Amino acid sequence: MFDGISTFSFPTTIVFGCGAVQRLPSCLKETGIRKPLLVTDPGLRATPVFTTVTEVLKTGGVAYEIFDSVHSNPIEEDVLKSAELYRSAGCDGVIGLGGGSALDVAKAVVVMARHRGALSDLEAQSGGMERMTGPYDPIIAVPTTAGTGSEVGRASVITSHKLGRKIIIFSPWLMPKRAILDPELTVGLPPFLTAATGMDAFTHCLESLTCPAFHPLCDAIALHGLELIIRYLERATRNGKDIEARGYMQVAASMGAIAFQKDLGATHSLAHPLSTEFGLHHGLANALCLPAVMRFNQEAAASHYARLAALFGVPVRELAEKDAADRAAREVESMIERLGITRGLRNHGVPQESLSPLSKKAFEDSCHRTNIRPCTQSDLLRLYEESW
Repeated sequence: MFDGISTFSFPTTIVFGCGAVQRLPSCLKETGIRKPLLVTDPGLRATPVFTTVTEVLKTGGVAYEIFDSVHSNPIEEDVLKSAELYRSAGCDGVIGLGGGSALDVAKAVVVMARHRGALSDLEAQSGGMERMTGPYDPIIAVPTTAGTGSEVGRASVITSHKLGRKIIIFSPWLMPKRAILDPELTVGLPPFLTAATGMDAFTHCLESLTCPAFHPLCDAIALHGLELIIRYLERATRNGKDIEARGYMQVAASMGAIAFQKDLGATHSLAHPLSTEFGLHHGLANALCLPAVMRFNQEAAASHYARLAALFGVPVRELAEKDAADRAAREVESMIERLGITRGLRNHGVPQESLSPLSKKAFEDSCHRTNIRPCTQSDLLRLYEESW
């Protein structure tokens, strides 16, 4: 276990609490940003949240530009167009406002504003991290969902048309200088998106916990993140104005992203092509595939799943470890049902004949390489079939 050298760090400064968004001008000043590019999506621009943020900027005397064309599953053109605006407007930093898509584009903007090659050059699994020679201009993340945790992460996930799949850009230079977590910005999130983004956070925590890399700090964070999600996600889904639940879900989402610096697992490799090919919300795709992956991993991850079962209130001391692990998988399935998520890829526009080509794309995705049980392409196909 101790043969290799591990490096641990959690450097992001987080500003948390109701009304935290009012600190945005001071965060800009602290990080040296004089003219930010505000990156968001068209849906969010039409909400009171966008108005709140822009009023804060205006009151603070901050000059800014807006890019509001981020797709729900961000594509390469989002990054290229926003980087062009960034350069032409003379911006010197970015504010990412929205869900994981807006935050991921915001991170990629500061890189592509300087990089003259293709976005695909920067893919992590192809050595892209070595090509990113920062430091880059600072990033401030203001999440309006509680799921991806991108506000504290060092990765950006973008669909590359050149490669025909999602790619992961990864570098410590992409970590936001400030993350502003204001629960009041999430109260308008509809129940379905609350559930789907929450299951994204849950999957991050669980897959990082079971990832075989050695990182005991991440393990502890993942476990507490799971505890918070089990306690508060259903509350936040039932009542969007439950500020306590909203706040703890924001914390849990950030914890999930901190934890998965260990890495992830097969669920994410299955989910990424579902978003690219069929437009499924990433959190939904995770929720649809996670139970099958848990059954696949059950023997290898039994000790971890037994701890998860205990968080659900299962009397694990009375059970054999393998039985506790089985209960954990069933508890997760029940939670997904209680959240109102309809099981089965077939019920979300994914045709059966697409499963084989999807498995090829899933195998090309790097996340399954750190799954606790090694996966072949045939294994991934079987997992799609079980999830269908």
